[in-house]
Amino acid sequence: MLRASLITLGDPQQLTGGYLYHRRMAAAAATHDATLRFVSCRHMVFPVGAFAARRALGDAADGSDVVVVDSIAAWMLAPWVRRGAAPPLVVMSHQVPGGIDHGRARSVCQARLDVWTYRRARLLMVASGTLADDLRSRGFAPELMRVVAPGRDPAEPSGPVPELRAGRRVAVLCVGNWMPRKGIVELLDAIALLPDQTATLHLVGEEHLVPGYERRVLRRLEDPALHDRVVRHGPIPAARVAAMYRAADVFALPSTTEPYGTVIGEAIAAGLPAVGWDAGNLPHLVAHGVEGLVVPVGDVAGLASALRRLAEDEEYRSALAAAAGRRGAMLPTWEDTAHMFFDGLRDATAG
Repeated sequence: MLRASLITLGDPQQLTGGYLYHRRMAAAAATHDATLRFVSCRHMVFPVGAFAARRALGDAADGSDVVVVDSIAAWMLAPWVRRGAAPPLVVMSHQVPGGIDHGRARSVCQARLDVWTYRRARLLMVASGTLADDLRSRGFAPELMRVVAPGRDPAEPSGPVPELRAGRRVAVLCVGNWMPRKGIVELLDAIALLPDQTATLHLVGEEHLVPGYERRVLRRLEDPALHDRVVRHGPIPAARVAAMYRAADVFALPSTTEPYGTVIGEAIAAGLPAVGWDAGNLPHLVAHGVEGLVVPVGDVAGLASALRRLAEDEEYRSALAAAAGRRGAMLPTWEDTAHMFFDGLRDATAG
């Protein structure tokens, strides 16, 4: 049996994409004759957290055949990792070096630490081709990398399929935590531009991660133009999210930075045309006018126009929905992902 440890940052039960990915791998481990245990580094002020990471690295190495480093914790391990150390080191990257939610100064410094750790890994597994392209641009050899994308299949839906339109033409679903890069405010701006009977927007995701941004969203929701047109669900179980994919008509996530976009893959696999900015990994998953509509970053009027067209042209929406379903069926399932993940770990131990 392969014994693997994964070093991450903070509580492994968090609801962001990378944490959900790792819990999926842990749940699938037994099927692949493996175990995957989590070792957490404490959240500490950058760069002080690195001083506390040495113990985490030792704990992860103890009794393991391979140590996996979550990219969110890579910078913390930079002072302690050694090239050729045993057990071998593998990086699982869900973000570009330097992270995606920090100021410029920290991002530049953290990127150097991340890259230092990456160069001491035997294998770099990345969640998307976008991330692989970024690492190649930093001089990493393609043969050291494998794209191991998240699965497209959400949990099995629970309960009856909800009615989400609330008397309007379409139900628009957005699954994303409230943080600036997810574009929640801009999506609300777009909904406010639509005629009242066009769309009901459903927001699913954690609301309290960034207090300042949460206040911005709440203030925007006070606009009379949005009265009774937006439903907040907060963070909900995966099975309920799956039911909402089945009940919605359109998926919208105008994110400026999406290293992969697990929810986009899930949405198009459920047959939802997707709408968002021409940024991050969305253009790699959705072709404009084929599986959805891709709008220039910041073009709120264009975002509103895309949503209105999908709401008012049912034939066009159906064509895009069918194409989205076909594209989604080509994406890996979580079982495919687990197979590639554990194969990669075994290859790293044999290298």
